[in-house]
Amino acid sequence: MARSISFCCFFLFISSISKLTTSYPLSTKSRWILDEKGQRVKLACVNWPAHLLPAVAEGLSKQPLDSISKKIVSMRFNCVRLTWPLDLMTNDTLALNVTVKQSFESLKLFEDVAGIQTHNPKILNLPLLNAFQEVVSNLGQNGLMVILDNHLTTPGWCCSDNDLDAFFGYPNFDPAEWATGLKKMATLFRNATNVVGMSLRNEPRGTRDYPDLWFRFMPQGAEAVHAGNPKLLVIVSGIDYDTNLSFLRDRSINVSFTDKIVFELHWYSFTDGRGSWAKHNSNDFCVKIIEKVTRNGGFLLGRGLPLILSEFGTDESGADMSGNRYMNCLVAWAAENDLDWAVWALAGDYYLRTGDTNMVETYGVLDANWIDVRNTSFLQQLSGIQLPFRGPGLQSKNLLFHPLTGLCISNNPSANSPTLRLGPCAKSEPSTYNPKEGNLWINKMCVEAPNVVGQKVKLRVGTRCSKLGQISATKMHLSFKTSNGLLLCLDVDQRDNSIVANPCKCLTRDASCDPASQWFKVL
Repeated sequence: MARSISFCCFFLFISSISKLTTSYPLSTKSRWILDEKGQRVKLACVNWPAHLLPAVAEGLSKQPLDSISKKIVSMRFNCVRLTWPLDLMTNDTLALNVTVKQSFESLKLFEDVAGIQTHNPKILNLPLLNAFQEVVSNLGQNGLMVILDNHLTTPGWCCSDNDLDAFFGYPNFDPAEWATGLKKMATLFRNATNVVGMSLRNEPRGTRDYPDLWFRFMPQGAEAVHAGNPKLLVIVSGIDYDTNLSFLRDRSINVSFTDKIVFELHWYSFTDGRGSWAKHNSNDFCVKIIEKVTRNGGFLLGRGLPLILSEFGTDESGADMSGNRYMNCLVAWAAENDLDWAVWALAGDYYLRTGDTNMVETYGVLDANWIDVRNTSFLQQLSGIQLPFRGPGLQSKNLLFHPLTGLCISNNPSANSPTLRLGPCAKSEPSTYNPKEGNLWINKMCVEAPNVVGQKVKLRVGTRCSKLGQISATKMHLSFKTSNGLLLCLDVDQRDNSIVANPCKCLTRDASCDPASQWFKVL
């Protein structure tokens, strides 16, 4: 099997990428990712798998490439974490001598061949590497940044402890070949303005994922990317399926360059034990797990180091109780820390995954037709963390964020008397909450809580302010006592997104109910 690829003919292929609105290249300063002008750039990405057996970006048999790119833009993502197998850079036979059509036909995916002929005939007879370039180019033409993620070595599904490419030195993970492939990929896209970063390796894992080996080989991959294209962000994952960067508490990664390293972390509900969120009170468990995530990697933010949550997500059917509760906790944490992130995944389905054709991706933001949104409520929840709250070049404002909906508390001007409601965070008035005083102010008016359950929460000018306390372990319940001593909490009437007063629920211990409608995060 040949193991070298010449790229002399590929650079012109990428030159058509249009100039994007952000000033590139990107760099880092303290915990922030910045553009060339020193302005904060928040990465709000979606993962687009292109690493499975066909070695072609998923969905191209269902919709035109340009339609998918435009759909990503319409969902307000600004970047794509595009996955790729190492063989695409180190195996001439696969990358240059196998066309898209031949790849699908070899897997007996004849319906997908017909679909690509219908929707994307331009790529059907291209070598696999050229088809990959077409995807990157089209994303750029639609103003989308790209992070190239080396997901695994040989095309297929990822990941398990027993994979032959799980960690450095495993049979299918030769560190020298990996570094060579990273450098070639970085070099290939050095003229592609929209390629802003490369993720070195997805989810290192296995029985030998020792920090000492990580410190030995991960810097070599980082140096390889930087040598191929010094403009790129170099995104470095941890161990234990990229859930653990705790070894960086006492040691630093040693590389020759500065202002380009970003660390990445993954967090799913099953990271904390399958079904565990359904077995515990959400307030108690959310605090416990965030403490764990902070120990394992979140602490880097406090040390002034950039961190991207490059994989998270849940079953969007809504049937997974653990997943739903986890997402409410995660979105609150992501908003509080104004994290960069990449949700898993764009994919509505897969051409071929672990032997199954047209396998639906229940974590996919798109439906199996690759044009409809699978769950609009999930997308609405993500909308609350898509825009930055603070950072260099931004004028920050205090907000009261509702993680369940991705909305923020605002004034309702259409009411007969001013009341609170939820609205888009970007359009919400600044709010001020002082835990010691207990007053919540919105646009120079303070909250006056009602005495009756279910009534809307009013705003007043003057001194008739209710004292709101942060109760429960998460401190996301805002409570008050009525004149007759009843303890109530701010809640959301989902019929019209108005803020009402209801009995506080699920404060501790009780695992049978979900408190998320009463969760408000002070930003």
